[in-house]
Amino acid sequence: MKLPMKLPMKLLMKSPARSPIKSPAIAPPAAPALSRGGLLWYGQFGLPLAMVALPIYVYVPQFYALRSGLTLAAIGAVLLAARLVSALIDPALGWWMERRLARGGRGYGACVAWSLAPLLLGFGALFHPPALAGAAALGWFSLSLLLVYFGFGLATIAHQSWGAALTQQAGPRARVTAAREGCGLLGVMLAAALASAYGYDALSLAFAIALLVGAAGLLARAPKPARSPSPPAARPRVAPASSLLAPWRVARFRSLYAVLMLNGVAAAIPATLFLFFVQDRLRLGAYAGAFLVLYFACAAASMAAWAALAQRIGEARAWLAAMLLAAGAFVWAAALGAGDAAGYGLICALSGAALGADLALPPALLAGVIAQAGDSGKREAAYFGWWNWGVQMNLALAAGIALPLLQWYGYAPGTQHGVAALSAAYALLPCALKLLAALLLWRAPLRDC
Repeated sequence: MKLPMKLPMKLLMKSPARSPIKSPAIAPPAAPALSRGGLLWYGQFGLPLAMVALPIYVYVPQFYALRSGLTLAAIGAVLLAARLVSALIDPALGWWMERRLARGGRGYGACVAWSLAPLLLGFGALFHPPALAGAAALGWFSLSLLLVYFGFGLATIAHQSWGAALTQQAGPRARVTAAREGCGLLGVMLAAALASAYGYDALSLAFAIALLVGAAGLLARAPKPARSPSPPAARPRVAPASSLLAPWRVARFRSLYAVLMLNGVAAAIPATLFLFFVQDRLRLGAYAGAFLVLYFACAAASMAAWAALAQRIGEARAWLAAMLLAAGAFVWAAALGAGDAAGYGLICALSGAALGADLALPPALLAGVIAQAGDSGKREAAYFGWWNWGVQMNLALAAGIALPLLQWYGYAPGTQHGVAALSAAYALLPCALKLLAALLLWRAPLRDC
């Protein structure tokens, strides 16, 4: 089993005990140089992927509620079911990528190329449905979601695993995730601006161009992960079940995963309810795009500062500080009323600054967990498969629980019925979950990753 260059001495001392194959005569491959240009070519593929993510969890619920006549309960049920199916597929995709690499197959770039067709077809179908109603509209909605989720999962796992395999050093790996998520924030802002100003036709066209150009740049110019020089016969053969479940045998991964789930649900609930809150509680629907751009612009501006803070105090402590900032700022959204644009703008700015840490630091922490487990360079896809499963489950729970509950409490989109319940679900519940996630992170054994 290869050992990455420049690992801390304590990991180099532990790695032989974990390795089933000892080949001291074979020098480990040199880590690829991570220049600014290389990081940019790697990270820029996050831009089109973010252009998929934002519309699905922000725009889709309102889009189908108003244009297809589907109830909030039906939309929530479809989002929950589709994400559950996708969540089951993602770990299998991670295992499949791992097996391909173990057998000497083509790497993460091939998986990125294979994701393009389902992403393009699924996104186009989702936001350009034919004139359907009832069960037919529900069926089109469901199949479009499944197609785009499959492509998104394949592309995201490959892209994240690619980045985790580039380096196992704390500073550089934070730069890798910051480059990827920073480009993703640009994609989010672009999607929000296009959808608000020009509609979904312009958004679909821009997404298609960005996806194809981004994939071409990634495959041609991004730094490649170091590959083991071991011959195929020397590579360990892992049984499918043990390979798929291997990350769960790592205690640090389980701790980090619990934090991911709670923090993710805390972020997914307001994302799902954002348009409803701005439209019906604040009555500022015309400014929804501007609020989104402000929120994600502040996140992008803060990422370098969070990465620098992580190098000084550690990734876990920096993330904890961001969680406390987010909860302290966002809880005041519950007190806002109609026309409170300035107050909501300030909340967007502060909570957006905290979001920069949410995007940059957890994947870097996961890369550290992978390195300490001795799985760098051979099992990143398995970890990120489960990681994406958690992200999908967060969004599934947010949509599948929040939307039907709001309907049960009397909230009706486009009216003033049940707006008090909407405000509580949008602001208070996420803050409580965020504080619980912060407590788990404080107690987790992640400070030395």
